[in-house]
Amino acid sequence: MAEVQQQRSFQKQDAVFLNSKKLLASKSSKGVRYYRSVGLGFKTPKEAIEGTYVDKKCPFTGNVSIRGRILKGVVVSTKMNRTIIIRRDYLHYISKYNRYAKRHQNVPAHVSPAFSVKVGDMAVIGQCRPLSKTVKFNVLKVYPQENRAGGKNAFGMF
Repeated sequence: MAEVQQQRSFQKQDAVFLNSKKLLASKSSKGVRYYRSVGLGFKTPKEAIEGTYVDKKCPFTGNVSIRGRILKGVVVSTKMNRTIIIRRDYLHYISKYNRYAKRHQNVPAHVSPAFSVKVGDMAVIGQCRPLSKTVKFNVLKVYPQENRAGGKNAFGMF
């Protein structure tokens, strides 16, 4: 998902000072790149370390910390810019009938340009501070789609 810059202003990482006199000798041809580990057993993607994208909402290269819940679900929409919709399927117990009902919840999540996400992929998301009105999660890992039965709204978790 590493696309060419679309913004008209100069994009730079907040944590990198570009005019340092000390770094001029040791700076590589690509320049200085800020990245970090989010912890919790998630590895920093190779694209986040070697890439050139600038995303202040990325948990690996931006100013966002992951805390709270870690969720897993299926990607159902990638139509928004750097935002995806995750569908989480679960069973709700109805005590009157002593049975379970299938339910689902759609969760919007910010996706870093370090990931290549398609509809049907399984994604792990982590809770962070509110990034917009509806987005409060960030993608931490993506598992490519296997050949699962069913379509977009298939209840595939069970």
